[in-house]
This record gives sequence, structure tokens and C-alpha cells, in this order.
Amino acid sequence: MAKRSSLSIRIVEGKNLPAKDITGSSDPYCIVKVDNEPIIRTATVWKTLCPFWGEEYQVHLPPTFHAVAFYIMDEDALSRDDVIGKVCLTRDTLTSHPKGFSGWAHLTEVDPDEEVQGEIHLQLEVVPGPRARRLRCSVLEARDLAPKDRNGASDPFVRVRYNGRTQETSIVKKSCYPRWNETFEFELEERATEALCVEAWDWDLVSRNDFLGKVVVNVQGLRVAQQEEGWFRLQPDQSKSRRDKGNLGSLQLEVRLRDEMVLPSGCYQPLVQLLCHEVKLGAQGPGQLIPFIEETTSTECRQDVATNLLKLFLGQGLAKDFLDLLFQLELRRTSEANTLFRSNSLASKSMESFLKVAGMRYLHSIVGPIIDKVFEEKKYVELDPSKVEVKDVGCSGLHRPQTEAEVLEQSAQTLRAHLGALLSALSRSVRACPAVVRATFRQLFRRVRERFPGAQHENVPFIAVTSFLCLRFFSPAIMSPKLFHLRERHADARTSRTLLLLAKAVQNVGNMDTPASRAKEAWMEPLQPTVRQGVAQLKDFITKLVDIEEREELDLQRTLSLQAPPVKEGPLFIHRTKGKGPLTSSSFKKLHFSLTTEALSFAKTPSSKCMNELNQWLSALRKVSINNSGLLGSYHPGIFRGDKWSCCHQRDRTDRGCDKTRSRVTLQEWNDPLDHDLEAQLIYRHLLGVEPALREKLREPSRDTEAGAEPTGPDQAPEDPLAQLLQVLQDLREAHSCSSSPTSPPPSEPTRLLELQT
Repeated sequence: MAKRSSLSIRIVEGKNLPAKDITGSSDPYCIVKVDNEPIIRTATVWKTLCPFWGEEYQVHLPPTFHAVAFYIMDEDALSRDDVIGKVCLTRDTLTSHPKGFSGWAHLTEVDPDEEVQGEIHLQLEVVPGPRARRLRCSVLEARDLAPKDRNGASDPFVRVRYNGRTQETSIVKKSCYPRWNETFEFELEERATEALCVEAWDWDLVSRNDFLGKVVVNVQGLRVAQQEEGWFRLQPDQSKSRRDKGNLGSLQLEVRLRDEMVLPSGCYQPLVQLLCHEVKLGAQGPGQLIPFIEETTSTECRQDVATNLLKLFLGQGLAKDFLDLLFQLELRRTSEANTLFRSNSLASKSMESFLKVAGMRYLHSIVGPIIDKVFEEKKYVELDPSKVEVKDVGCSGLHRPQTEAEVLEQSAQTLRAHLGALLSALSRSVRACPAVVRATFRQLFRRVRERFPGAQHENVPFIAVTSFLCLRFFSPAIMSPKLFHLRERHADARTSRTLLLLAKAVQNVGNMDTPASRAKEAWMEPLQPTVRQGVAQLKDFITKLVDIEEREELDLQRTLSLQAPPVKEGPLFIHRTKGKGPLTSSSFKKLHFSLTTEALSFAKTPSSKCMNELNQWLSALRKVSINNSGLLGSYHPGIFRGDKWSCCHQRDRTDRGCDKTRSRVTLQEWNDPLDHDLEAQLIYRHLLGVEPALREKLREPSRDTEAGAEPTGPDQAPEDPLAQLLQVLQDLREAHSCSSSPTSPPPSEPTRLLELQT
């Protein structure tokens, strides 16, 4: 059994931020840290005091994390970025909001004495003395201290205070991983209530020493325990009064913490087998379980349920069958062809998740080059005459500004070129489309054609495919390329308008150029020749796309299964140092790396366009190493230069690492390895919430005759699938109850002696 914690983070917007630039504005972005480890950096929104980001992230993290902090920064091109303020949410705060923290939070001042990090290794014990018992404090080492000096390190020493006496360790120069191994003793006052305070400081020759953090130990608890040893997390000094919160602006956030206790795989097998059995019988009808789940799923959680179910069946090799079952349910209740798959049903949400999981690389290969070209050109594009601003265009020649007609014509030419290039790339990509995506679209095409036969519904099967491929996959990626990892930054206002118009054109093609789509925006008429040509191209593409037989599907899947899919790829800069001594020079070489579950490789040229952020590379490396039995528990963050490690100054090259391996904080991506037990646990959690509806369903009089189905085994009585589901839920509830009350509590961090200053 393991506890899994995850954070759903949505950084919405900021307002009333202070101006940091001489222009009276700022260039804000947000950095998210979990226990002082940076994991997320949003895009920079230029020249505004009220930035909008709207960025969403899923973060998996250890259950022992303490806080998540949001730092609002002002980006500067020529100097160090300015800190505007921060919002800090502790684990206790998030736990007190079961449905998530949502709303505006005031930014607070970033105090250097509160920005501490790292841990200190202490050994505390009560020993007998000549007159009275003595308190012995051994300061052994510290790790991951905050770098306070310009050389990227600190000169740390430790100050130990108790009962009016103060003692200090020696100073370790230029290290964030110092080792002292020094012991101090104090006479223990029997009636004294004062705590033992251990403070870490950075020594400075000229200026005042910098605070690195402290640990406060409850001596009364130590009297009982007699001794305590372990790593203690350094705490900030919060004794100083804070500056007024209202003058730094506010940040709107949506943050939800989810803690799931995941049982061993065997506990979830009855639930998984029950769901898989129904999906396998989908050709005989939709069954009872999936319709019940769809019926009882609210709008708020439909996307989460759809994603969890999709990933569960994807891991069982039944994603296509599961989606086919949902297609049948949708078609049964749809009477008008023009409303098919237009609502946010379980089928629509599941198909969206499926395309993101199985087709993201395909999307990048088709849409990526077009998006890059739009960003590089930065042309002014506008088709709506009421929105044309000639002043934004400049002059077409030396003197004469462009007229409105010229702006509209050039805009139409630009959009026709982009749309034509996109459709041409799509037409050539049949073989590049993943086999499981092609097979799923084949099932969708056949089901819709069976439900709506006849010449009057000739385009309906094509529109059913394009409603997902174009309207719910390609168009959203074109409008918001950063959210689909097509770009590292948000588009500016001019580029956003071009992308929006291009997405509208793609939607018109996906709607098969129906009169209704043309009537909405008549000013899109200049693109009609390209749209009509695109409809013919798209129909030909779909015809070839769904023309895949079972044998070809298996062959393609077998070929892909032999290739380890990349978990992360993109450019990295390799630092190279030339020469020694004062004339040492350095350079950076750009190489393109590809990380799979089997190897890390590189080449001189890129194979595809990907984001290039350090935290994503670290996250990807942690994911592929999670099952590595040889993973080290500690490592040296520095290098062995000369006769010692640069990080901790130890002279033994084979000495154990001075920092612990961080392998628990990861960003969730669509290409993450599937976690079958976690998905099953999340489905169980959802079904537990609708258990009253399940019991009510079983009490319906009409179910008495339906329950008399064929026996499930030679010695088993006939049983309703919904009754089986109820029994599975009860068994899982009992398993959770047994696991939550163990005979001996699991080991925890050595925090029982700590009293944090507030």
C-alpha cells in the first residue's frame, strides 16, 4: 500500500501588481516551488500590471511535502529579475479545503529570513553529568542550504542557543553541503522551559551574516525520549512583523490537493475485471455498468472520470472497445444528426483524453510547423472589416499607408497559405497516424453510418470524425499552442488573432462547409475557395484513414511496440570548459536529446519540436527511473576537482553523497507511463461517491427480472452486474479500513520534537 499525493494547479491571473519598470509597467511571470524546489514557470506576460495566464498543471509529489509557494517575478532583459511577491499555501491549508482552494490571495513580501531551504543532521541526547544531567547536541552536517553568496554557495556555521548560553561551530567556506561533526553540551535545568534553538548562518566578512534557517527543539520531550537523531528541516524566522499585504497586488489561484491510499494491485482486480468484462461484450450492447457511470457522473467531474476510465482501459488494451461502447450509447439517444457529439458527454470527454494520450506526437508533427511559421512571421492579419486598424500595419511603401482593402486581401492570402499548408500536411499523414487512433475512428465512422444511412446523411460520418479531430483537437491546439506544448510562450495579441482566424477556418473545413457555418461570420468569405478545396481533401483523408483492417492494425501496433516511445525530447546546452587556470574559457554546445524508458540519446539535429525546460527534463528522468532498483539514495551535486568534492569538500572520492536523491516531484504529462493501480483507485473513489444511487438502482422493481441472467460460474448463482459492482465496492472499502489501521504506524520524519516558530 502506498500513499499518492497530487496537486491540481491553475494559475489564473494577477491584478494590481506594482510597476517594476521605468515605463510604469511590469513583465510578470510566476514560479511555483514545492518545498523550495522550482517545478513550474509560466510564460511572461509583457507590459501589464494585470496579467492573465490561465495555465494548468498536474504535479505528483511526496505525501510528506510541507508547502507550495507561488512567486510573482518581473522579467528583466539586462539585469536580475525582480521579485514582486509571493503566495504560500501550506499542506494544512490545502487539506482544510477538500474541494480545493479557489480565489484571490494577496501577495506578501518576500523576506530573505523566510526564504530558507535545506535540512540539518542533529544528534540530541540527555546524558548524566557531575552535578546534574546535561543536554548534548551534536551538529553533524547539513544539506541543500540556500546559496547566499555571489559564487553560488555559502559560508555556513551553526549557532546553538540554550538557557542563555550560545556556542558556535566552525565556518565551512564555499559549501551548501557542510560537515561539522562538532558536539556541544549544556547544563540541563530541571525546571527550565526554554527550548533548544539551532540556527544556521552564512558568514560574511564585510556585511552582516545571512540567516539560513533554524530548528527549535522541545527539551521537555527530549527528557522523555532521552535521545533523538535525524535530519531536521530548517524553518524560517517568522518573528518579524510583515509588511502590509495590500500594496503588492493579488493572485487568483485554483489549487486542489488529492491524497489517495493505493492498495496492492490484487485488491483492484475484481473491479478491473468487472469493467473489462462489460467492455469486451460491448458488441452485444452497452451493458449496465458504463451506462450507470455515465448517468451518475456530474458535469464538474466528467473530464476526470473520462480520463481515468480511458487510461485504465488503455492499459488493458481495451481503449478502442471502451470508446466504441460510448459511441453506441451516444448514438442511441441522438435523433438529430446535427447534434451528434456536440455536448460534453462522457463519450466526448473520453475521446478528447484519448486523442491527447495517443495522438499528441501526431498533432505536433502536423500542426507544429504551421504554428512555428505563424510565430516567426508575426504578420498583422484581420478579415473582419470592423476590426481592421490600418495604423497597426504601417506603410506598404515609403510613403503610402495600406488601405483597408489591401489589409484584408493580404490577410486572406496569408490565411489561405497557412490553411493550405496544414491541409496538405494532413493529407499526407495517413500512415503517420497511430494505428489505435485510426482503428477508433474506423469504429466511429461505421457506427455513425449504420445509425444515419441514406444519401441525405452522406457527410454525417465524416463530420463525426472531424468533430473530434478538427474541432476538439486541432483547433484548440492552434488557438492555445502553449497548452499543447507546441510553444514555450503564449502568443502576443497580433499572433493570437492570426491563430484564432486560422482555427475558425479549420472549424469550417471540419464542419464540411455547411451553410450554417458560413452564415455565422460572412467576412470569412475570402477563404471559401480554400475551405471548399479543403473539404474535398479532408474527406479523401478520412476515407483513407478509416480504411485499416485488423491485420494492418496489429502489424502497426507490433512495430510500434518494438520501439520505446520517447518520454521527453528537445534541445539541451552542454557546457564545455577549455584550458586551466585564469585563462580558462567556456562554451556551450547545443545538442538534441531524446529520453525513452530504455536509454538517453542525443544527436546534432532535432527530430521534433519540444519544450526545453529543466524541470520537465528532471521530471521525465525521475519517471523513467522510478522502478530502477539501483537508484542511489544520495549523490554529490558537485564535481570531484583536485583532491575533494566541490560541494561538501570531502576528500574521499567514493564517499557517500552529501545530498539526497529527489525522485518524487514530477509533472504530469500526457505521455506518462500508465499507473493502473492509481487509475483503479480513482475510479473506485468516484464509484464510492455514487454508491447511494447504485443502491437505489438495485431497488428498482424492474431489476428483479433483469437479475436472472446466466450464471457466472458452475457454483455461482445468477447475479446482476450492478450487484457485483456493489459487492466489489464493499470489499475495497474493507481493504482500505484494514490498511488504515495497522498494528504499528509507519516511520515518519523526526518532527515530534519540533516546535515551529509562528
